[in-house]
Amino acid sequence: MLILTRKLGESINIGEDIKISVLGIHGRQVRIGIDAPMNVVVHREEIYVKIQEENRKASGSITKDLKGMVDLIKNKIKGSQDEDVNAPSIDYKDKDKKKKSSSDKRKNQ
Repeated sequence: MLILTRKLGESINIGEDIKISVLGIHGRQVRIGIDAPMNVVVHREEIYVKIQEENRKASGSITKDLKGMVDLIKNKIKGSQDEDVNAPSIDYKDKDKKKKSSSDKRKNQ
Protein backbone atom coordinates (compact mmCIF):
# COMPACT_ATOMS: atom_id res chain seq x y z
CA MET A 1 0.00 0.00 0.00
CA LEU A 2 1.30 3.42 -0.96
CA ILE A 3 0.82 6.00 1.81
CA LEU A 4 0.89 9.70 0.85
CA THR A 5 0.40 12.88 2.84
CA ARG A 6 -1.67 15.64 1.24
CA LYS A 7 -2.74 19.06 2.46
CA LEU A 8 -6.02 20.85 1.80
CA GLY A 9 -6.27 21.63 -1.92
CA GLU A 10 -3.60 19.15 -2.98
CA SER A 11 -4.24 16.19 -5.28
CA ILE A 12 -3.07 12.71 -6.20
CA ASN A 13 -3.11 11.42 -9.78
CA ILE A 14 -3.68 7.76 -10.57
CA GLY A 15 -2.67 7.04 -14.12
CA GLU A 16 -3.66 9.64 -16.68
CA ASP A 17 -7.42 9.58 -16.03
CA ILE A 18 -8.00 9.70 -12.26
CA LYS A 19 -7.40 12.64 -9.93
CA ILE A 20 -8.14 12.59 -6.19
CA SER A 21 -8.22 15.97 -4.42
CA VAL A 22 -8.45 16.92 -0.74
CA LEU A 23 -11.40 19.34 -0.64
CA GLY A 24 -11.83 19.84 3.07
CA ILE A 25 -10.71 18.76 6.53
CA HIS A 26 -13.16 18.96 9.45
CA GLY A 27 -11.85 17.39 12.64
CA ARG A 28 -11.23 13.71 11.91
CA GLN A 29 -13.08 13.77 8.59
CA VAL A 30 -11.44 14.45 5.26
CA ARG A 31 -13.58 15.43 2.28
CA ILE A 32 -12.13 14.21 -1.00
CA GLY A 33 -13.12 14.69 -4.62
CA ILE A 34 -12.55 12.06 -7.28
CA ASP A 35 -12.33 12.99 -10.94
CA ALA A 36 -12.48 9.82 -13.03
CA PRO A 37 -13.91 8.69 -16.37
CA MET A 38 -17.51 7.42 -16.36
CA ASN A 39 -16.37 3.85 -17.01
CA VAL A 40 -14.43 3.79 -13.70
CA VAL A 41 -16.73 2.70 -10.87
CA VAL A 42 -16.10 4.46 -7.53
CA HIS A 43 -17.81 3.40 -4.27
CA ARG A 44 -17.26 3.99 -0.59
CA GLU A 45 -15.90 0.78 0.92
CA GLU A 46 -18.99 0.03 3.05
CA ILE A 47 -21.23 0.38 -0.02
CA TYR A 48 -18.88 -1.77 -2.10
CA VAL A 49 -19.00 -4.54 0.53
CA LYS A 50 -22.82 -4.48 0.52
CA ILE A 51 -22.89 -4.65 -3.28
CA GLN A 52 -20.57 -7.67 -3.23
CA GLU A 53 -22.76 -9.42 -0.62
CA GLU A 54 -25.89 -8.80 -2.69
CA ASN A 55 -24.15 -10.07 -5.81
CA ARG A 56 -23.14 -13.27 -3.98
CA LYS A 57 -26.71 -13.79 -2.76
CA ALA A 58 -28.12 -13.15 -6.22
CA SER A 59 -25.66 -15.51 -7.90
CA GLY A 60 -26.56 -18.20 -5.36
CA SER A 61 -30.27 -17.89 -6.12
CA ILE A 62 -29.55 -17.86 -9.86
CA THR A 63 -27.47 -21.02 -9.45
CA LYS A 64 -30.30 -22.61 -7.48
CA ASP A 65 -32.85 -21.58 -10.14
CA LEU A 66 -30.63 -22.93 -12.93
CA LYS A 67 -30.16 -26.23 -11.10
CA GLY A 68 -33.92 -26.50 -10.74
CA MET A 69 -34.42 -25.85 -14.44
CA VAL A 70 -31.77 -28.43 -15.38
CA ASP A 71 -33.46 -31.01 -13.14
CA LEU A 72 -36.84 -30.18 -14.69
CA ILE A 73 -35.46 -30.63 -18.21
CA LYS A 74 -33.74 -33.90 -17.25
CA ASN A 75 -36.98 -35.23 -15.77
CA LYS A 76 -38.94 -34.14 -18.84
CA ILE A 77 -36.46 -35.88 -21.16
CA LYS A 78 -36.49 -39.00 -18.99
CA GLY A 79 -40.30 -38.93 -18.91
CA SER A 80 -40.58 -38.65 -22.70
CA GLN A 81 -38.14 -41.56 -23.14
CA ASP A 82 -40.20 -43.65 -20.72
CA GLU A 83 -43.36 -42.81 -22.67
CA ASP A 84 -41.72 -43.92 -25.94
CA VAL A 85 -40.68 -47.24 -24.39
CA ASN A 86 -44.14 -47.92 -22.93
CA ALA A 87 -46.07 -46.74 -25.99
CA PRO A 88 -47.87 -49.55 -27.81
CA SER A 89 -46.35 -50.48 -31.13
CA ILE A 90 -48.57 -50.41 -34.19
CA ASP A 91 -48.22 -53.13 -36.77
CA TYR A 92 -49.56 -52.44 -40.22
CA LYS A 93 -50.49 -55.57 -42.10
CA ASP A 94 -50.62 -53.91 -45.48
CA LYS A 95 -48.24 -50.97 -45.61
CA ASP A 96 -49.12 -50.17 -49.23
CA LYS A 97 -52.84 -49.98 -48.61
CA LYS A 98 -53.98 -46.39 -48.18
CA LYS A 99 -56.77 -45.37 -45.90
CA LYS A 100 -59.65 -43.97 -47.90
CA SER A 101 -60.68 -40.45 -47.07
CA SER A 102 -64.34 -39.54 -46.60
CA SER A 103 -64.34 -37.78 -50.01
CA ASP A 104 -63.13 -40.99 -51.68
CA LYS A 105 -65.93 -42.93 -50.00
CA ARG A 106 -68.56 -40.50 -51.33
CA LYS A 107 -67.21 -40.81 -54.88
CA ASN A 108 -67.59 -44.57 -54.74
CA GLN A 109 -71.24 -44.42 -53.69
